[in-house]
This record gives sequence, structure tokens and C-alpha cells, in this order.
Amino acid sequence: ISNLERLGLYLTISVNERFIDGNHFKENILNHMPLLNQFTFDIRSLMFINNQMNLPSNEDIQDTFTDFHYRKIISCVDYFVERKEGQCHIYSYPYSMVYYHDITNNFPGGLFKCVRQVSLYDEHPFEHDFFLRISQSFPFLDQLSLINHHAQNSKQFSKSMNNNQNLSIVKYSYLKILRIRQVHDDYIEEFLFHTKTYFENILLDVNYKALERVTENFTRDDTRINSAKINEIYLFGDVKYPRFLHDYFPFAKIH
Repeated sequence: ISNLERLGLYLTISVNERFIDGNHFKENILNHMPLLNQFTFDIRSLMFINNQMNLPSNEDIQDTFTDFHYRKIISCVDYFVERKEGQCHIYSYPYSMVYYHDITNNFPGGLFKCVRQVSLYDEHPFEHDFFLRISQSFPFLDQLSLINHHAQNSKQFSKSMNNNQNLSIVKYSYLKILRIRQVHDDYIEEFLFHTKTYFENILLDVNYKALERVTENFTRDDTRINSAKINEIYLFGDVKYPRFLHDYFPFAKIH
């Protein structure tokens, strides 16, 4: 192993006291591989949090890579109070994986042409501008899943200003699968309003009652255009099949 010149390391790991950072790499890898000249990695470390003090910030993690000369290193640290978990995601950039999981509002941006699958999670709202950033950073995205139970703030502002027409439309040119089963109703609106989001021919995974509310019992004009672009729907929860459901999703196979 000491003669290794190239190394790729990709993992998700639970830790007890410290996130994986540059110091771990130096102590456990780099000091033992003097010939290493190419090191690519994508590591998410997860830590249970329960009133700990002095939890590291993103700046603390980034500082551990100050003398790391292989590639540009990106770090992103988040703490989730509701699920009592801390997350530290570190990776070498350019990014070569086909997936990028648990993106939060702290997403640092960049261009990820290899990524096809993205999941989003946060305990703070995702606003419309956030989805613009996601679509621009992942231009070839074909699978998107989202978990967020918190209402959008900007939606309330848009209502008061009556300015939905001034929003930039988020375009998902390659999206094929959209999973929004565990979300606040605002995010179903975010994707089904044609004034906010553009897609073609997708599979939709969604909670039935939430979909019923957002589409106003499958009569709402604002969500009708994008609903006609859905070719398959998986409905979850207490599902009913009113006779006009197929009229509202005319090209969808409904499960």
C-alpha cells in the first residue's frame, strides 16, 4: 500500500466524536503513502448530536485541508435538530460520482455534469431560488427526491406581491423521476406550477392527500399544464380514485 500512487475513497460512515476531515486523511492515509499523487474522494460522516458543545463549523473542517494539494476540496457541514444528527460531506472537486445525496440549503454550488441522482433534505425551507441553483448545478439530473416538511417563506411573499409571473422558471431538461412523498404542500406546488417549473414526461411519486389539496381536488388550472406532462404516478397514503383523476392526468399510468 505504501507504493500506491492513485487512490479513490467513497463512503458514508457513522462517527462518534469527530467528523472525517483533513486531519484523518493525514494521520491515516497520507503519512503512510509517500508516493500518492492522485487522491479523489466523496465521504459523508454522520454523527448523533445531543447537546454537545463546540461542534465543528464548516470553516473548521475546511481549515484541516489548508495544506492539501491534490485537488480542490469542498466541505459542507449541517446540523439537524429534529433528527438529532450532524452531517459533514467532504469531496474532491471536480466531482465524479453519479449521485449526490442529502443536499441542504448550505449547498456550496458548482457544476456536476456526472451526477444523475440527487436527494434534498433540510429542516429549513427550500425557496424557489434554491431549486434554480440545483437545476443549474446538475444539468443532466434525471432522478430527484426531496424531504422537507417546512413551508416556503418566499411563497407567502409572492402571494402578497402577486408576482409569481416574475419568477425564473426552473428547467429540468432530463428529469425522469420525481419523488416528493414526504414534503410540505408548497413543494408540490413548486413542481406542478408551470410558471415555476418545466419538465417533460416524468414519473411522480407523491402523497395522495397532499396532491388532492394542491390541485384543489384535481380542478386547479395552475397545476393542470404540468400535470398533463406526467406519464406515471405512484400515489401513497389514503388513496381514492375519483373518476376525474384520469382526466386531470390524461397521459399518466396511475398506481
